[in-house]
Amino acid sequence: MSSNPVAETVASLMPRARAELTELVAFRSVADFEQFPRSESEAAANWVADALTAEGFQDVALLDTPDGTQSVYGYLPGPEGAKTVLLYAHYDVQPPLDEAGWQTPPFELTEREDGRWYGRGAADCKGGLIMHLLALRALKADGGIPVHVKFIAEGSEEQGTGGLERYAEAHPGLLDANAVVIGDAGNFRTGLPTVTATLRGMTMMRVRIDTLEGNLHSGQFGGAAPDALAALIRVLDSLRAKDGSTTIDGLTPDASWEGLAYDEEQFRKDAKVLDGVELIGDGTVADRIWARPAVTVLGIDCPPVVGATPSVQASARALVSLRVPPGIDAAEANKLLRAHIEAHTPWGARVSIEQVGQGQPFSADTTSPAYAAMAEAMAVAYPGQEMQYAGQGGSIPLCNTLAALYPHAEILLIGLSEPAAQIHAVNESVSPQELERLSVAEALFLRTYAAS
Repeated sequence: MSSNPVAETVASLMPRARAELTELVAFRSVADFEQFPRSESEAAANWVADALTAEGFQDVALLDTPDGTQSVYGYLPGPEGAKTVLLYAHYDVQPPLDEAGWQTPPFELTEREDGRWYGRGAADCKGGLIMHLLALRALKADGGIPVHVKFIAEGSEEQGTGGLERYAEAHPGLLDANAVVIGDAGNFRTGLPTVTATLRGMTMMRVRIDTLEGNLHSGQFGGAAPDALAALIRVLDSLRAKDGSTTIDGLTPDASWEGLAYDEEQFRKDAKVLDGVELIGDGTVADRIWARPAVTVLGIDCPPVVGATPSVQASARALVSLRVPPGIDAAEANKLLRAHIEAHTPWGARVSIEQVGQGQPFSADTTSPAYAAMAEAMAVAYPGQEMQYAGQGGSIPLCNTLAALYPHAEILLIGLSEPAAQIHAVNESVSPQELERLSVAEALFLRTYAAS
């Protein structure tokens, strides 16, 4: 990294960053209070509030959002007449999944031989919180922060329950800013500076199928009694074509991605696809993951193999997610998915659908001054590399809420969730080098943007 005061300060702060990230990762802040104690999320929220207070933020508050979680807000005034920049990250995390699959404890930040720091939320998105703090500290040490800073740390982003979106809509002036830096995305690959230009939206629903008043002996009734699990499997199979493409009646699946290409062999490595197993869908990899709808069965409620009895199942349930690319309205996609499930439920089985979450896709204006400032900053933080524009298959519903509330705001998405981070999977990790470089980039962006 090029020698400059900001970069030198960030480098000197990295031991502190690791210590703070260790504290943050230790909170089991999964915003599903049926699985994890609410007190863990509350403790993480208080940690963020204390950190903001220590940095001199004013009006630091724990915001009780409508979904029963807390977001943390703070305001740091800059010079008179300066622009305002909103910095966003979230402190809630995905469940650790199979803890036995972790090589080190998921809620203990651990450095392994490859130099990465492992732990749930290390990249997504507790590392993003630390990135923001590092950038601000570096600017403080080198002449001061040249913008007004608003800071918001969400407490339920991973659940998709929309608490912060609804809170922002009810308090429309709270998050208003000239530019927004969403620290919840990631570089296309480690060492390649990238801003995320598009996000897929999503809709999620629980699908339940009932066929009998109760389970029946499969020897006595099987062959004529309608099996709810078999009916559910038929429905779920109808959501994909033979090649694995998503097929929902009325939903167009053939859009193309015009930006950064994603090499198929590189994708296989990033996704850790097993040898001999084909990728699904058609078109380029970028088409499939950034520009087209994608359905995923996230879970099924049915008897486990261990302990199963010879029974025809009376009920079965699945959690189904549909990722919705820019150009398709998520509400319309939701209607089509619901209608498809109802139309493809066989044998007159009873089907009920419960909406769980929904968010619109997002597309940024990459021609705005903020993007020029970020490109300049990243060129310094990543010498010899030019900033790239990529899509992201995931969803950050708050982006659309902010775009609707503040149409003048320039929204940029950066972050630590590059492919090697394995976010949402076991053995999630963050590259400390990426944390350092992106913190430098963000600090330089704030300075360059302030002068633009």
